[in-house]
Amino acid sequence: MTTGPLGSLEEALRARRDAGRKLLVPYVTGGLGRDWLDVVRAVAAAGADAVEIGIPFSDPVMDGPVIQQASAEALKSGATPAGVIAALAEADAGVRLAVMTYYNIVLRAGHRRMARRLVAAGVSGAIVPDLPIDELNGWGDEATAAGLATVLLVAPTTPKDRLKAICARSRGFVYGVGVMGVTGERASLAATALTVAARCKQETDTPVLIGVGVSSPEQAREVVAVADGVVVGSALVHRLLEGCGPEGAAAFVAELRAAIDS
Repeated sequence: MTTGPLGSLEEALRARRDAGRKLLVPYVTGGLGRDWLDVVRAVAAAGADAVEIGIPFSDPVMDGPVIQQASAEALKSGATPAGVIAALAEADAGVRLAVMTYYNIVLRAGHRRMARRLVAAGVSGAIVPDLPIDELNGWGDEATAAGLATVLLVAPTTPKDRLKAICARSRGFVYGVGVMGVTGERASLAATALTVAARCKQETDTPVLIGVGVSSPEQAREVVAVADGVVVGSALVHRLLEGCGPEGAAAFVAELRAAIDS
């Protein structure tokens, strides 16, 4: 389904990939600092192909200490799911936006209302990491009906048959989890990142992006030798927590862009 002048999330990413570009999706915690929307715009302008927005949650089970801290600070400052989503309507980032949220928030809002609210705010994709493909029907159907892509995750331990099913059902892109465990910065790229990328690429033509454990421009370059792109979260959020602001965030994303383009 085409959504807006940029097309759907998948259309936009496919078009860029098919033109020979490696894809870069930075993650920004919604509500982290008064200038968080400026951060979204800055990283988009610095070379992001889409931006993933984390909706702060009190029990982010997939996230490690850095993003947990960012969520806690955003919640402490008054961020709410409804407030973050409403603010995204004013983002005008120039690239597609996807949210990352947990199923508690989706269930509380209601599948249909959440899907429609996200689309109305200009969001074109949603990642709900604690909602497995086996339990996707209620949310997946409403998201599809609203024109919202449901991005599914593949872990390094996902069996072949299940990986094939996830790749077939995922919309927007396939999110390959680079390393078992929670999000966080790693000193080196796990071998599993390249393995999961290769396994997904064998099963689908949907763009395959690797996240979790991709922490530096050098690691991002390694990943895109196999994958179509990368998602970088904790390394960017760490800088935001240290006060880098929109300019610092843009500088880091520009470094990532230069690395994966080289």
